[in-house]
Amino acid sequence: MSDHVPLLLHIREDLQAARRRDPGARSLIEVALAYPGVHALWVHRLTHRMWKHPALRLPARLISQITRSVTGVEIHPGATIGRRLFIDHGMGVVIGETAEVGEDVVMFHSVTLGGRSMNRGKRHPTIGDRVVIGAGAKVLGPITVGHDAQVGANAVVVKDVPPGAVVVGVPGIIRSAPAGLRDAFDTVDPAIFI
Repeated sequence: MSDHVPLLLHIREDLQAARRRDPGARSLIEVALAYPGVHALWVHRLTHRMWKHPALRLPARLISQITRSVTGVEIHPGATIGRRLFIDHGMGVVIGETAEVGEDVVMFHSVTLGGRSMNRGKRHPTIGDRVVIGAGAKVLGPITVGHDAQVGANAVVVKDVPPGAVVVGVPGIIRSAPAGLRDAFDTVDPAIFI
């Protein structure tokens, strides 16, 4: 995904993504100093590079655990995170080891990208590009959430979600987005489609 992008470019893009997506952000300096989701993402970008070297896996895990206690965001160093992810508020977000997150994704607080089994191998979700995941949503297992999909607040998703779909409820029910509202998804919680 974005493993070959220089860290400084990631830092700049992450700052700009948070500034663009959060109407409460007043400056890039504020984002850099006061956004725990951005801080957790930056540390993950470092620990993920460390994770690729077997001798550095333990230090990568230890750094990620320290970051978790400071930011409230737990991102396993093995997870693959695309460019310009924005984690709004951050507290309680958990992203598992084999999770893959696409580009330009927005996640709100208390989102879990978790597993449903204790087996080795792929056990966490793959999230497509431009996906929005509402507060408290749980996306579980080796499933795929397609590009441009929306996951409503507190939804529990255990089956694949097609591109452009909206999924809400427990268990997650897939719905089509009403015509003409696709452009509003950057600012609207998909739970309104319940």
